[in-house]
Amino acid sequence: MATSSIVGMIFGLLLALKYIVLLAEARAFFVFGDSLVDSGNNNYLATTARADSPPYGIDYPTHRPTGRFSNGLNIPDLISQLIGSESVLPYLSPELSGQKLLNGANFASAGIGILNDTGVQFINIIRMYRQLEYFNEYQRRARALIGADQTTRLVKGALVLVTVGGNDFVNNYYLVPYSARSRQFRLPDYVKYLISEYRKLLITLYKQGARRVLVTGTGPMGCVPAELATRSTNGGCSAELQRAASLYNPQLAQMLKGLNMEIGKTVFISANTQQTHRDFISNPQAYGFTTSKIACCGQGPFNGLGLCTIASNLCPNRNLYAFWDPFHPSEKANRLIVEQIYSGTTKYMDPMNLSTIMTLDARA
Repeated sequence: MATSSIVGMIFGLLLALKYIVLLAEARAFFVFGDSLVDSGNNNYLATTARADSPPYGIDYPTHRPTGRFSNGLNIPDLISQLIGSESVLPYLSPELSGQKLLNGANFASAGIGILNDTGVQFINIIRMYRQLEYFNEYQRRARALIGADQTTRLVKGALVLVTVGGNDFVNNYYLVPYSARSRQFRLPDYVKYLISEYRKLLITLYKQGARRVLVTGTGPMGCVPAELATRSTNGGCSAELQRAASLYNPQLAQMLKGLNMEIGKTVFISANTQQTHRDFISNPQAYGFTTSKIACCGQGPFNGLGLCTIASNLCPNRNLYAFWDPFHPSEKANRLIVEQIYSGTTKYMDPMNLSTIMTLDARA
């Protein structure tokens, strides 16, 4: 046997042994979804949906744009901190190999939705079916490093976050007046269709081995600065988009309950992010914000028009703003969202929060 082959085998064995030790300390983390959780996959794609130029990342530890649609850390970064893990890398990152691969991966891509036709205007993005294909590919890569049994253990022991759905309304159904989907479906029927398609994606994820899956609902879509700038009457939230959120989120929670009943155990955990957002949108001062209507970075009414660029208005103190850009929460708002994911009551997390999950799984 060639020396290089022996060295390779020894390296693989050492990595597998190291992984077994690490498994007891931190669990792998996998992220699926859209721009709310994209950590930079779109940097590697020819797409207009990207956040790789200033002032994005102004408050990130490096003070540079990373592809996160945030002034700093996003929701996956903050969850990673809570589970004792490094922030997982974008799946398309060339650095995702070796031990970093075994930490997990972020498959999310800005602009995507539950449906394949959501976000077509952004051209080249990683749609949900493709994110799930990448998850299969990830597992093949992991098996080559640590073997089939350890890969199965890694995936089943992992925490999974799925955040998708908002774009199916904002960048599909309501993108233009008389959109193709709005001509095809009345809103209540469109919501039912979305839920049925989402259910198929989550069943696929379960079949791929996921056993602890946090599923976030949409925020109050009609209250983001972009919608206030384009659809608001007298500065109030868009009634039509709020109606969409009020129809969609309860049906999503019910669908997740039904899946858990079918499976016979709690796999899918519902995160009521609409309620968390509503808390600081309705009473921003209680959470230390001066405004929940005006974006920190943008232009036009509510700083809600166009993209956040170096030429945009930029607030000096991001911690005073609930929204960083016309669509995305600030890092401080992301921290409030993750606090509820971690320790919120059943008003926010159904049937349990992340701290309970971690306690239960530590005993298993």
